Amino acid sequence: MTADTAEPVAGSKRPLKASKSSSVVVPHPSRWHQRLGAWAIYLLVQMVSATLRYRWIDQSGFFDKPPVGQAIYCVWHNRLALCLTVYYRYAKKRNETPGLAAMVSASKDGGFLAAILERFKVQPVRGSTSRRGPQALLELTTWAKRGYDLAITPDGPRGPCYVVQNGTMSIAQVTGLPILPASYHLSWKIRPRSWDRFQIPLPFSRCEVRLGKPIRIPREASDAEREALRQQLEQTLREMSVD
Repeated sequence: MTADTAEPVAGSKRPLKASKSSSVVVPHPSRWHQRLGAWAIYLLVQMVSATLRYRWIDQSGFFDKPPVGQAIYCVWHNRLALCLTVYYRYAKKRNETPGLAAMVSASKDGGFLAAILERFKVQPVRGSTSRRGPQALLELTTWAKRGYDLAITPDGPRGPCYVVQNGTMSIAQVTGLPILPASYHLSWKIRPRSWDRFQIPLPFSRCEVRLGKPIRIPREASDAEREALRQQLEQTLREMSVD
């Protein structure tokens, strides 16, 4: 999931903290070792993804009639490993948007993920439901106005796993963009004991990618309507995600 333009990931070596009189929170920048590690992760993902056997199941209908417009690509936190590979292999080949902006935590760990996103030429927007949420929402809206696709992990960065947070609905309602549910299933993978049981793909695995029907949040939607659509999105993503 702030000024009208996104702040750079690399800034001063000492991140500022919000004062009592201000709600502005400056995200932790990426450290040199995080940027070095980001290159290693990027190369590893590229090498592993090149060995995977992909199967595409697109039930969205979103790409049937070109030109294809913008969307908010929504994927569970534990499937971040291949989400950008999937975006560039499938979605980006079928649309004409200038790029992708993605929500990343403003924490120190988020600085590492932001550095990885930059290797994939994705614009990181730093924030979450717990830190810097309103500022990040404003930044994402700005990138949407520039014609960018958006990406968000609806259950990140702390969970609970497979529960869609309200921030996803707010972004869709403010921008007017459709939410495109996406998920994949790996035949071979490693799953550490993290809160989300993160999925690490193994070489030569089969990867079945699924895209669901777009969900739109009307700008005039009531709280009850938003909650019903949130539950619909959550159910759709869960049904698409075979562990």
